[in-house]
Amino acid sequence: MRITIRLILSLIAAASVVVCVSAGWQARQERVRLEDDLGRRARVLGESLREAVEPLVSAGELDGLRRLVNRFGHRERLAGVAVYTADGQPLAMTDGLPATLQAMPEWVGAALADGARRGRFLRAGSSRWHGEALPLQRAGRLDGALVVWHEAGYIDAQGAQLWRQNFARLFLHVVLISLTTLVVLQWWLLRPMTKTVEWLRRLRSGELLDSEPSPRGSVFAPLAREITQLARSLTAARAAAEEEARLRHAGESRWTAERLKEQVRTVLQGRPLLVVANREPYLHVRQGRQIRWLMPASGLVTAVEPILRACGGTWVAHGSGDADRETADAEGRLRVPPDEPQYTLRRVWLTKEEEDGYYYRFANEGLWPLCHIAHTRPVFHADDWAQYRRVNEKFSEAVLDELKGTERPCVLIQDYHFALLPRLLKQRRPDAQIALFWHIPWPNPEAFGICPWARELLHGMLGADLLGFHIQFHCNNFLDTVDRTLESRIDWESFAVNRAGHTTRVKPFPISIAWTPPDETCPPTETLRRKEALLQSLGLQAQWLGVGVDRIDYTKGIGERFRAVERLLERYPQYQGAFTFVELGAPSRSRIPRYRELEEEVEQTVEQINRELQTKHWRPILFLKGHHNHRDIWPFYRWADFCMVTSLHDGMNLVAKEFVAARGDEDGVLILSQFTGASRELRDALIVNPYDIEQMADAIHFSLEMSPAEKSARMQKMRETLKE
Repeated sequence: MRITIRLILSLIAAASVVVCVSAGWQARQERVRLEDDLGRRARVLGESLREAVEPLVSAGELDGLRRLVNRFGHRERLAGVAVYTADGQPLAMTDGLPATLQAMPEWVGAALADGARRGRFLRAGSSRWHGEALPLQRAGRLDGALVVWHEAGYIDAQGAQLWRQNFARLFLHVVLISLTTLVVLQWWLLRPMTKTVEWLRRLRSGELLDSEPSPRGSVFAPLAREITQLARSLTAARAAAEEEARLRHAGESRWTAERLKEQVRTVLQGRPLLVVANREPYLHVRQGRQIRWLMPASGLVTAVEPILRACGGTWVAHGSGDADRETADAEGRLRVPPDEPQYTLRRVWLTKEEEDGYYYRFANEGLWPLCHIAHTRPVFHADDWAQYRRVNEKFSEAVLDELKGTERPCVLIQDYHFALLPRLLKQRRPDAQIALFWHIPWPNPEAFGICPWARELLHGMLGADLLGFHIQFHCNNFLDTVDRTLESRIDWESFAVNRAGHTTRVKPFPISIAWTPPDETCPPTETLRRKEALLQSLGLQAQWLGVGVDRIDYTKGIGERFRAVERLLERYPQYQGAFTFVELGAPSRSRIPRYRELEEEVEQTVEQINRELQTKHWRPILFLKGHHNHRDIWPFYRWADFCMVTSLHDGMNLVAKEFVAARGDEDGVLILSQFTGASRELRDALIVNPYDIEQMADAIHFSLEMSPAEKSARMQKMRETLKE
């Protein structure tokens, strides 16, 4: 309350000063206006009188002169008229003219001396007057002076009245503004502040609070977000400490973010970790006049970003957002995540020609189909290869710039976009410890030999000290490819390649996601209610819900998945009207013709199946095309009866692991392609051949009819595997 009183008193004092100054200024302006108006009227009257007075003075007709001047007496604000000779003697003046004005003033003599008209305000006694003096001339001879006198006291009176009126009006405004401010302060400042203080007090007492401390629309909204973020960080730190204590007490060896951070600190001994990837973890885009940040849908980002959050370091990536340059510094650097900075993002700028040649054509029309056995012919052009080399060199310059002043730096390069980068870095920084992780499958030697620059790609990759794949099978394929393509010595026992005196170790590292503690299990009635709410939000009526989450890519088997749903409904008509499959598809690489064609094929397949089977209130398939963040996807993972991951060929596929991680209720069924790396780990999923439509339809039927006990047992085992 004291703060409010001080604010109000300060506001009143400041406003009162403004009111006094403003009212005084307006009164002065009004006084100047009235004085100018009076002077103008006096000049007009004097000029008209002079034409009549000059002949009478020249002729010496004093009686006529006196009658004339008396006609101008006793008028509003006109005190009278006086006529003087050239030597200052009065000739005639209005009867009743105050005695103080009857003698000719000195300034009238000055007007006679220079023969010019003059006006003057003066104070005589307690009154204020205005005199206008005009010389009287006849045939070039100065005969005297005519003085017109006006009473000017009304100007001061009107100025004072205006000042009082303005002051009263403005002071009333100040009072109203102060009262309004008091209400606004109470509603928008003091109430949120009180809630914030109470929220912090409860947080300090150990309560876990999910809501923000003040309304989102209040003036405290930015501060509330920062406080909330700080509170979450403190809560997460407290939870991590409690979890670490529990794990130590139980003797468990499960990784946590804190354990990883400590391990990396011990191994790197203070050296920073630098990650290189084509995809940036946060991009900035324009939406109208605002700039928003987005976290792209990417398995690489999902897997690697939590590591840098835990350990810090630098992520070097292509700046692809249309507002990326505006949010980074001159070198392309900024701290991320935007809401809680924990590491540095270094953006590399590419021209349209470089991006088209390196990313869309060589990497994704060449290497991507080459490494995926998905029956799409890889395309290679010399111009695209030149752009691929140029971009790898540009990234090497950016990485070397980030490594300045660092001894024995550690660089983790991601994926098939940078096959040449390890060698480029090793040549300039032989002390650097370089690892390359290949996120996609590695084909057999015959398939990889299709690439005209196979030797150059392998030579570049072998510049790394450590080369990682998802599974051992891909490691074997890589070593076979090197054995048939390059002159090198391969140690099959330790899985290492020695070429030109440099050794590269090749190891499987099945990539995963950050494990989070299971959420609270909902009772069956609550689970059903939330599923119904989700379906209702989509305009659906169904008893069972299936979900798929993918980039729209020809390797994901989306069309085969839809055909399996269609076959299920044909073979088991009892599911018609009771079962709906929802596909969340993110458009990808739409500038490549094959991907545009695929989007059209998928949409046509959905339209054809729905047209044949749908009813007024039911659709068998709902295709939600768009970029979905994790908050959008999580409810589908959480409430679906099953999730389908039917990739035709995939290095790992983290959607399968995300679905398992989301099922804290230990319910739901995972239908998983045998051609994913995840199928080697999540063996309690229903493993299917995505090319076998009948088998996938049977798997869907089996998942819908599976007993709750079996669902729980399978999910428990998969969650334990994922946790480990």
